[in-house]
Amino acid sequence: MERAADRVVVTGASSGIGAEVVRGFAALGWEVVAVARREDRLAALAAETGAMPIVCDVTDEEQVAAMAARVAETGGATALVNNAGGALGTDSVETSSNDEWRWMFEVNVIGLRTVTAALLPVLRAGARRTGWASIMNVTSTAGHDAYAGGGGYNAAKFAAHAVTDVLRLELAGEPIRVMEIAPGLVHTEEFTLKRLRGDAEAAAKPYADVLPLTAGDVAAVIVGAFRQPPNVNQDLIVIRPVAQSSVFHVHRGPLEPRG
Repeated sequence: MERAADRVVVTGASSGIGAEVVRGFAALGWEVVAVARREDRLAALAAETGAMPIVCDVTDEEQVAAMAARVAETGGATALVNNAGGALGTDSVETSSNDEWRWMFEVNVIGLRTVTAALLPVLRAGARRTGWASIMNVTSTAGHDAYAGGGGYNAAKFAAHAVTDVLRLELAGEPIRVMEIAPGLVHTEEFTLKRLRGDAEAAAKPYADVLPLTAGDVAAVIVGAFRQPPNVNQDLIVIRPVAQSSVFHVHRGPLEPRG
């Protein structure tokens, strides 16, 4: 049974995995603070789910500080899902753009750190009230296995994985669990399209003739991790579609028993 005091902040909430996480927590009766840059999408999600929307760019420290202050003023929080992130480009290390690498580090690593640092006092206050608090960082299998063309995205997600491990060490002794989920092949409406600079034909190819994960699949696992007994810390959850046996191996076509 969910506790009445449960309140979660979800970043990157305007689409994809983040929006599904908001829906999943709201369906359980949690109070949800939905954080993202796009006000129109947040407003629609808030109308649908009852979440409190806060427009905030996680790469802007002043906006993040204002977001954290508003969360504290409106009831605090006991949980945080750092979902904001993204990828740009599939160029080689030699030919890729430093501007794209900077953006990936800003949103996937520095934004994660900024939000976490701003909300830790809020989460500690929540833990004093309820006994526990929780953080989930959404990374990627790209943060555990490098691949050609991964470049800046691999580097950023490897860094986000490292930040998560460091944070868990630094919070040792506090009743705050630090978790990570690393999804593999997930089909959302925007991720690959944005990565490939709006090329819809190219963006469809990774998902051709394969059954990938959906945003809802990943969100269900995230929400489920928060529903575990509070002393249970799922340090690292790797989630892939059955058709993807590793970051390098995707089976295309029907899945059928052999023999």
